[in-house]
Amino acid sequence: MAAPWSEFLASRGARREGIEIHFGDPRGEIALAAQGPVVVPLTHLAPIRAQGEESAPFLHNLFSNDVKTQGEDRARWNSFNSPKGRMLASFLVWREGGDFLLAPAADLQPAFLKKLSMYVLRAKVKLTDAGGERILLGVTGRGADKVLAAVGISQPPAALAVGHADGTHLVGIADQTWLLSVPAESAPALFDRLVDAGAAAAGTSAWQSAMVAAGLPLITVPTQEEFVAQMVNYELIGGVSFTKGCYPGQEIVARTQYLGKLKKRMYRLHLADGTAAAPTPGQDLYAPDFPGQSVGKLVNVVPASQGGYEALAVLQTSSAEGGDIHLGAPEGPRAALLPLPYSLG
Repeated sequence: MAAPWSEFLASRGARREGIEIHFGDPRGEIALAAQGPVVVPLTHLAPIRAQGEESAPFLHNLFSNDVKTQGEDRARWNSFNSPKGRMLASFLVWREGGDFLLAPAADLQPAFLKKLSMYVLRAKVKLTDAGGERILLGVTGRGADKVLAAVGISQPPAALAVGHADGTHLVGIADQTWLLSVPAESAPALFDRLVDAGAAAAGTSAWQSAMVAAGLPLITVPTQEEFVAQMVNYELIGGVSFTKGCYPGQEIVARTQYLGKLKKRMYRLHLADGTAAAPTPGQDLYAPDFPGQSVGKLVNVVPASQGGYEALAVLQTSSAEGGDIHLGAPEGPRAALLPLPYSLG
């Protein structure tokens, strides 16, 4: 995170914990988003810029989704996979002029950027860490659209549509949830304007709570190479193209799609309190139909405003259907299924 932005957030009461941020009470900030709009510095994401006349075909040949046909008015979920089809990164892609912006998790971004750069060779494309020039903000919660209207954005884009206003690019994520890519020099003033318009300053947990509720996963270091795209419902949220041609891991992803029913899917869970430490991504889950064996792993975890935690988790479908799921051990804290906003089919 750029030093001036970090210093500005500290002056507004923000506290850093690793790549995440909060303003004093993560669980309380989640509750705020249920009551009204919040503005969140998205420090847990780290943007990458791809520029150059061959950037579209370059990215298209590496990622799971179609990049060549992506216009300035659309964003797409995307992933970069190992040759074995396992996800190394998940991210949103949108265009800013002739360039592409990617927003992977900040903890894996440096290694991801280095890996992508190894593929450049003679391609006319330049990949850079965009964190010093672009600041990512999230606006979410009841009435988020009204706050955006109050700062001059009267028609925020729908989900996976992109709008543009005075150098700021707005990406629709979910109901009452938008990502803003803002020039670094403009971000402090916009943040203050959003707060003055009625948005409460909130931390990473408030944004991740909205992502968990929307069933939108984020691959981080603890879950790299754990999942094929369909295991985290990526084809259901529009993160996979099955017609775009080859890319690393494409054969495995296609085979998973066309050779029968998936044995694992991503579900939304409520995890009861009952462990000394908070649940973490990558932690194992257990169920009676696979005695003594892990039946899945946590993908993303956030505190729940009503107590315990909410999570996205990849599970054996038979274990999810059985409903007797436990965290960390066969007799660990119970996990209860919560609804997702889309059908698993």
